[in-house]
Amino acid sequence: MNWFTISFTVVVCVNFLLSIGMVFYEKRKPENIIAWLTVLTFLPIIGFLLYIVFGSGLSVRTRRMIKKKMISERDIIRNVKGIQTLEEAKLDGILKDDQELVTLCYSFGSYPLPGNDIKIYTNGPDKMEDLKKDILNAKKSINMEYYIFANDKTGKEIMQLLCKRAREGIDVKLIYDSIGSRKAPHRFFNKLEKAGGQVGEFFPPLFNIRHLNLKLNYRNHRKIVVIDGKIGYTGGINVRDDHMGIDKKLQPWRDTHLRMEGGGVYSLQNIFLDDWRYCTNDNTPPRLYLENGYFPSPEIKGNNTVQLVTSGPDSQVQSIKETFVKMILSAKERVYIQTPYFIPDDVFFSALRIAVKSGIDVRIMVPKIPDKKTVYLATLSYLKEMSEIGIKIYLYNGFLHSKTILVDSNKISIGTCNTDNRSFGLNFENTMIIYSKQTNKQYADIFNEDIKNSQEVNINYFQKKKWITKMLQAIMRLLSSLF
Repeated sequence: MNWFTISFTVVVCVNFLLSIGMVFYEKRKPENIIAWLTVLTFLPIIGFLLYIVFGSGLSVRTRRMIKKKMISERDIIRNVKGIQTLEEAKLDGILKDDQELVTLCYSFGSYPLPGNDIKIYTNGPDKMEDLKKDILNAKKSINMEYYIFANDKTGKEIMQLLCKRAREGIDVKLIYDSIGSRKAPHRFFNKLEKAGGQVGEFFPPLFNIRHLNLKLNYRNHRKIVVIDGKIGYTGGINVRDDHMGIDKKLQPWRDTHLRMEGGGVYSLQNIFLDDWRYCTNDNTPPRLYLENGYFPSPEIKGNNTVQLVTSGPDSQVQSIKETFVKMILSAKERVYIQTPYFIPDDVFFSALRIAVKSGIDVRIMVPKIPDKKTVYLATLSYLKEMSEIGIKIYLYNGFLHSKTILVDSNKISIGTCNTDNRSFGLNFENTMIIYSKQTNKQYADIFNEDIKNSQEVNINYFQKKKWITKMLQAIMRLLSSLF
């Protein structure tokens, strides 16, 4: 028996054990299990390698460490004076109409926080200009977390400002995702540490070798900035040149981000500290964050009430997806969705079908110019079905990176989570649920302006595709359940 036969036999046996583990021990969706079983059976060697990289879940040890480092948002808020109880918040103003949604988000650990001023950005340069000003005006702390922090013109400008403030004595902390920021060398981030700042790499690679990362399928896709505990940013815009609209192939680049002042910043601060405590093994007692000004007394800055919902592979509950489904099923007038990737599961698909068949105006907008062609093929496959059941489909004339869901006239979600399996189950994500008629109207106007720069397509658009394109769509749709 030669070495190849021995190796092949070992791989087949291991694949069999992996299959047994998926079926009897892992809480996976049936379609996900079937897809992996197919790959492991018909492509045993390649399938084994793919499973090790993309299929194996987070280890029990990793899950325990993440949960151990978490700080309860409710415990933090309970110790901050001036915050309403949940019952008081639900009786306040616009929340009367959304008590069920508020309760659901609360069950995920998200507290409804009123009195926020929100500014919405639809492009990178505007957001970066305000961010630079806020960094320069910081008095105590700058906490920053990005999926992509690039070593390019945009990244170098922000890094230079962070180093400057760190040298001036400001407490600067930066988290970057190991996979999203893989093209930026470690020496780029070492600059901040040399200036007196602190840096955390989320899920770092083995032996510090960039491309040797067994957790590359699990990414911290969040984009969070908190300054002095009073100003917060989140949304879709990373620290990279192409997010500024510089990439000619993806122009115009349309994105959505927000800047917030008010009590809602507590939630962003809390999530940042959770991630910081895990990726740096920080053991600071939570009470010290309160004493050191990370959660200053709340100020009423506006009329937006918000809840920050998070999700990640450390939990079996897909909190953001369930929140989105609840929002869709509670709709009475309209549901407007913007996402760069649209790969819904059966639950999300059913929610949209129920909504549109109930007479709700459902619209989905995706980019006409894709950045990931394989994912886009799967997206088109699902959009064809959406069009068949009566949902209006728009292709934005450029690249649309916005992750928003607008429902009726009083609520909207703006965050980092795409409408796909990866974002719902594999990435660490966050989204801000905003209860406000004013902000809802503002974004409805933005959506309608985007329609003017979009192509509305119907079932004929998809039926006219070449047979090879349809075949590729079917293949990528099948594989989309794996990743």
